Amino acid sequence: MTSTTSGKILLVEDDQNFGDVLRSYLEMNDYEVTLAVDGIKGLESYHGGTFDLCILDVMMPRKDGFTVAREIREKDTEIPIIFLTAKTLKEDVLKGFEIGADDYITKPFNSEELLFRIQAILKRTMQKEEPKEEVREFFIGRYHFHYPLRILTFDKGGPDEQKHKLSPKEAQLLRMFAIKINDVLTRAEALTKIWGEDNYFTARSMDVFVTKLRKYLKADDNLEIVNIHGNGFQLLEKDKAI
Repeated sequence: MTSTTSGKILLVEDDQNFGDVLRSYLEMNDYEVTLAVDGIKGLESYHGGTFDLCILDVMMPRKDGFTVAREIREKDTEIPIIFLTAKTLKEDVLKGFEIGADDYITKPFNSEELLFRIQAILKRTMQKEEPKEEVREFFIGRYHFHYPLRILTFDKGGPDEQKHKLSPKEAQLLRMFAIKINDVLTRAEALTKIWGEDNYFTARSMDVFVTKLRKYLKADDNLEIVNIHGNGFQLLEKDKAI
């Protein structure tokens, strides 16, 4: 490979023939691809290299893709992960997003579609942070939220102080809620800005992240994230809501 690769990809796929074909296709499109044929070898490759994106088959011997993803997420909360699977059950899709998947593609799929999805994800994650973050810190009820550090603190400086380190998507979503506090955050806006596209799978992923934020904010009874049917969500600071 030349030094002009579009990115480094870890592909973990137990079907050797399919993996070879997919690797060749991605290499023809200027990606540098490391192929591992089971979950354990995939983790060995991950720990032994540097990658911009992971593509994980779900059903694999020795270690399945969900387990591999969990172990990767323990080390890196930001590297994009795409799951490949023949399973289309909603429970499995939600499980993938709960772990921290960026996308979920069911087999059989069009290789060009996968390529476009990879390009979209890497375009977002490899961009430099936009210099126009006007607000870096927010006070939400009894919480202090430092967006660049992704630290959410309850009762800052008080006897009940608690801190949570948010994932990148959790922080992005909470920032959007904080900017629009007591106003409606539409699904379309959040999905387009954070996930890059508005579809069924990204919408289910957003639901998972909203549930996580509700848990983080539950210590303040004055705060509530409510569903706005057919539109999106609203972070209410009840004593200030109209």
